[in-house]
Amino acid sequence: MGRCCLLFAAAIALYAETPDTSRILKNVEDHYNHIQTLQVAFTERYTGQGRTTNEKGELFLRKPGKMRWQYSVPPGELYISDGKYLYGYHPRDNRAERSSIKVMDDMRGPLAFLLGRLNFADDFKEFHTMPDRGSPDVFITAIPKSGKLPYSEVQFLVSPDSVIHWLLVKEQDGSSLEFTFEGEKKNPPIPDSMFKFTPPPGTEYVDSAKP
Repeated sequence: MGRCCLLFAAAIALYAETPDTSRILKNVEDHYNHIQTLQVAFTERYTGQGRTTNEKGELFLRKPGKMRWQYSVPPGELYISDGKYLYGYHPRDNRAERSSIKVMDDMRGPLAFLLGRLNFADDFKEFHTMPDRGSPDVFITAIPKSGKLPYSEVQFLVSPDSVIHWLLVKEQDGSSLEFTFEGEKKNPPIPDSMFKFTPPPGTEYVDSAKP
């Protein structure tokens, strides 16, 4: 086979292996935007300011806007969104707090697939796709449109069923927040009581959502 034929064959093979980024993103949007409830195990790794923390737990979601991040490491740590307010409970400090849900707005881009309002074109201007070696999964790197957001880059790993299994958020200050998601359950029955928070007796309670 001549050199031109070899180059042509190689080009065809490379094209065949190149992921269709637009199709993948559209399928991921459809997958998460049509879920009403979600339950998934997560691990969370923060790296920055010379330290690394590793946490894990379970996430419960009910759309629109209700979330429960229930931690087993550190034990008892809890974050709840009832769609209007965000509550945090820190048992090691015997402290709870309430803040406006608007504090989550800057993270809407990287975590939008959890909130049911995912539209990649709204938040990101540039995408780079790379196959995961040895698997049918695909890595996607997304660059946000605005340089004023707290994050500069988002990477995520998508499987052929359009599920996000891994997410890395690179912050403007050089820190990073990494999530791994496992055992996703679509539309499980989740009672509304899971998204209501009452501080335990004797807990220091700070309400920063007051006018």
